[in-house]
Amino acid sequence: MTTGATDGPAPRRRGRPSRTAKAAGPDARSRILQAARAEFAARGYDRTSVRGIARAADVDAALVHHYFGTKDEVFAAAVELSFEPALVLPEILGGPAEDLGERLARYFIGVWENPVSRGPLLAILRSALTHEAAANVLRGFVLRRLLERIAADLDVPDPTLRAELAASHMIGIAVLRYVVRAEPLASADPERIVAMVAPTLQRYLADR
Repeated sequence: MTTGATDGPAPRRRGRPSRTAKAAGPDARSRILQAARAEFAARGYDRTSVRGIARAADVDAALVHHYFGTKDEVFAAAVELSFEPALVLPEILGGPAEDLGERLARYFIGVWENPVSRGPLLAILRSALTHEAAANVLRGFVLRRLLERIAADLDVPDPTLRAELAASHMIGIAVLRYVVRAEPLASADPERIVAMVAPTLQRYLADR
């Protein structure tokens, strides 16, 4: 007796989670995101896979695709988790204009000085320096989620250029202090860095 074509489970389409995957619970997305950040931090962009993230989060790989789509989109979500722009930008941009440079510098250095966020950020930055796909994701995030929102609130000529100059200054500090660990910058007191960087950021963002 031959087996009919309808016997056995129907094939599952990519990106659509099974019942088992759906039963993972309402915190499944958060678990996936935390696992993704840990995987990217430990393995880098190249060696991290959607299946590996799913294993670390104890979910089906289809659930990762369901919530985030591609590996690049998971990477972008991990970047956003580290910076949380939706939470901090209103506070940074909403204060007195004359202190904008200091608020931005303090936030940026504070994120990097926090051990919880520093590890994933180092992995993200190193991945972007060595892998074009990761660089594209980080570039898109910085441009769309951070710089465009900052530039939109600047009442100065060439706001986008100014926001990009501010970002280049801060990313340069991150590379030298936390990746290359160039001295004396690597061991300088964070408050001293904020005090020295803030006037330059203020000039970029507010000086007409």
